[in-house]
Amino acid sequence: MSVGNERGVVDALKFDLKQMHETWMEVVWPRQRSAEGTVLGKWRPDGGLTLFLYRLWSVVGVPVVALAYPLVLFGYFIRFQTKRINSTAVSIGFAGVVGLFVVLWGALSLLAKFQFSASLDAGGVTAVAAASGVAIVSSALAYGFWVLGGRFTTVLLAYPFAMTAIFLPPVVAALYAPAVAGVVLDQSDSLARWFLFDAPSIFGVQEFLVENFTREGFAYVLMWFGISVPLGWLLGLVVTLAELVRPTPE
Repeated sequence: MSVGNERGVVDALKFDLKQMHETWMEVVWPRQRSAEGTVLGKWRPDGGLTLFLYRLWSVVGVPVVALAYPLVLFGYFIRFQTKRINSTAVSIGFAGVVGLFVVLWGALSLLAKFQFSASLDAGGVTAVAAASGVAIVSSALAYGFWVLGGRFTTVLLAYPFAMTAIFLPPVVAALYAPAVAGVVLDQSDSLARWFLFDAPSIFGVQEFLVENFTREGFAYVLMWFGISVPLGWLLGLVVTLAELVRPTPE
């Protein structure tokens, strides 16, 4: 790596950390973020208890920023990937996105029915068709909520349905195809057992799930839907955090 590139990385790192710490300060105190070059300048207390609290809040923010910065870096990566996907989606439009998934998954369903039906286990064709339907509907919903615009709608709905389009099709397929179930459902059961019996208790959630659900059949679909939604929220939040630290140029 050249010296110029190293300086660029260091400068970017300093900029990010400064932006994050100033944002932290502005949670409590006025005129903190990017205020040094303005007419009024950055607000600072005159002294006394206010100055002590100001400095205390600043010190507390150091470990908070240090812990949050890896999420910002992850957010940069996810933002870059989603922008590539978004640019493609915009170029072909809603009908194009849905049509693309219909063609891809429809072709797979036709291959399963007419070309590979003899080699598939019982219910294999139905499994592929069901998984195709889940993928198409989920991707259409993800695109639709993204088009509606607004950070809140995108994070709350678009990201979770995008994750659902990725995670649910193989689980749905596994309900009908024993060969797929041997991999997908067995691994899902191991994950479920860890969460229910070995993971730290989360406000009695594990006890509620053990009492009201059995680890079989459609419960695995609900399980992965339950994973897809918070995972989508997490990805949306880290992208939002990245936008807060370093907004995308208009």
